[in-house]
Amino acid sequence: MSFSDGHPRPNTQQRLALDQPWPHDRANFIVSACNADALALIDAWPNWPDGRLALIGPEGSGKTHLATLWAMRVGAVVANARTLTEAAIPPGLPVLLEDVDAEAADETLFHVISRTDPGASLLLTARTAPRAWRTDLPDLRSRLNALMVADLQSPDDVVLGGMLDKFFRERNLVPPRSVLDYLMRRIERSAPAALAVVQRIDAAAAAEKRNITRELVREVLGDE
Repeated sequence: MSFSDGHPRPNTQQRLALDQPWPHDRANFIVSACNADALALIDAWPNWPDGRLALIGPEGSGKTHLATLWAMRVGAVVANARTLTEAAIPPGLPVLLEDVDAEAADETLFHVISRTDPGASLLLTARTAPRAWRTDLPDLRSRLNALMVADLQSPDDVVLGGMLDKFFRERNLVPPRSVLDYLMRRIERSAPAALAVVQRIDAAAAAEKRNITRELVREVLGDE
């Protein structure tokens, strides 16, 4: 991901208020060391052991983005563990089951993870590894322990910098590299955090009719 090292654009330039969420498409999935292995495992479908894979990582690491790419590619049914019912899972279709470590019902999860009908691939997402998911069913415990795991790490500088660069450019803004470096050392490493800070900086620059500089960013972040 390249950055502009030129001067910020003039304050007279039109600013674009684009507050849309990060698009969950392949073009906007920034690949780096923090997610390349997980992406390779997702792309390896349908060659997952028993057709099942757990995609894990902290909040903001790209789980929803990567899982959505897979679901769109394979035509999967999307369900959430908190509201999962057996009736919501039709036979013969791949399933994306999100937030599995959020108190999913043992019996229902066991039913979904034990499906053997043709086409019954299963991608599960969670913040923690399957061995840490709570269950009182020994048979489910053994199936969870056997899951192949794709592990996402928190966004590194390449991914976080790419997100910041994109959000600024969507507003027709190209801050110097020094601003991006400054932000990357100070904000939470996630797409929502990157979008929120760009919104705040853009609003402050527009209100005060200032260019986007490290001084402005320091004031917005409240740094001393």
